Amino acid sequence: MFEAGDIREWRGHDVVDPSGSKIGTLESVYVDTATDEPSFATVTVGLLGRRRLVFVPLAGATVAPDQLIVIHDKDTVKQAPSIDTDGELLATDEPAVFAHYALEYTTGAGGERRLARR
Repeated sequence: MFEAGDIREWRGHDVVDPSGSKIGTLESVYVDTATDEPSFATVTVGLLGRRRLVFVPLAGATVAPDQLIVIHDKDTVKQAPSIDTDGELLATDEPAVFAHYALEYTTGAGGERRLARR
């Protein structure tokens, strides 16, 4: 796996699925608040004027020259929960992001958020 600092340097690079289909462009990285490790990325998708940011897990992702390869296919990622390009993920929306990818969601012991943008 790559370091959080390294993945942030990939902002603006292409994000592709395992078959090489371009999903979009890496916008930001969200870390797991329990471990401070990269957990999800937001990817810019859509046409000009209708762009949005979709969430994709970074588990299993690899880097290649000028692109980040995620383990989920393009259609699955494009159907993931999204936010406006200038929006933010609300705490109440976090469980849906995890559920879309059939990932377990738990808050911190004190009910803290699971994801934080870095």
